[in-house]
Amino acid sequence: MATIITSECINCGACEPECPNTAIYQGGVEWELTGVTHPPIATEIFYIVAEKCTECVGFFDHEACAAVCPVDCCIPDPKNPETEGALLERAKQLHPEGTFGGDFPSRFRKGGAAAAAPAAEAPQAVPVPTTPPPPAPTPASAATAAPKPASTPAPAQPTEPAPSTAKAAAPPPPPSAAQVAEPAPAPVKTAPVQTPPPAIVQPTAETPFNIPEIGGWEIPIECFRCHGTYAVAYKHFRSGVVLYCPSCQGSYVVTTSMHGRVSRALHQFHGRWREQFDRFQTERRKELEAFEERQRAQLEAFNESLKQASREFRPPGASRKRAWIFG
Repeated sequence: MATIITSECINCGACEPECPNTAIYQGGVEWELTGVTHPPIATEIFYIVAEKCTECVGFFDHEACAAVCPVDCCIPDPKNPETEGALLERAKQLHPEGTFGGDFPSRFRKGGAAAAAPAAEAPQAVPVPTTPPPPAPTPASAATAAPKPASTPAPAQPTEPAPSTAKAAAPPPPPSAAQVAEPAPAPVKTAPVQTPPPAIVQPTAETPFNIPEIGGWEIPIECFRCHGTYAVAYKHFRSGVVLYCPSCQGSYVVTTSMHGRVSRALHQFHGRWREQFDRFQTERRKELEAFEERQRAQLEAFNESLKQASREFRPPGASRKRAWIFG
């Protein structure tokens, strides 16, 4: 039966380059066969064309798309059963230049070989090692049984160090302290995941805010399985990268469309924020210069008023103009 892609597809695109028949297409893309194009079968997720799918018969002993799918959504179609011979004929039609011998790889033959292998292994283990030894050495085993009681005194001696082992059992309290310290790393791993990503650094004396670089920006991701939230640096947020939720270990594949949307939004926001920040800094610098100029003018005027006071009120001992009787 041909292979299909279920609705659980996350559009990672890992299966498309693995198909030897180019039977896998991205959603919304037209598919082609013998030079004739056809409308897309699906628009939201990747899809497989049944007329071009051979379940990798003649190329691999397994289905290549199912082997690389991170969510196991490439499964056989129960509504379209096909035999190994029909799939091989299709492979010959799609690849007329290829040669398919009698030992061509196939997942149908892989299952038969795997079933025969354990059957061959079972009889080899039964007759040779176990059955012959017991009947022949039975008389000899009686003779060998005698030395064994002679060696029994040896275990009697280890019974004396038994109290020492009891003493050695006393030190386990120190390891219990180490065991108490071991669980500490677990919350340390979860703490940075639950805390929101710091988008703004602590304010400095020169500038109130410091804009982080785009590479260090952390992208929040919500797991669609446990609905937990974790963050990943933008420099690691790339198409085809498989991320794993720290809570449930669920996989999350970054698609090309998802990366493009996040990248455009981040660059637009970062550029707009940088422009507003620079504009604010320029206006703030101008206001600061105007304020300093006003304060300088007020300081000069105040100093001039103090100097005028010193002229009006002369201290004792300063020369004065004497007043005459006759003017």
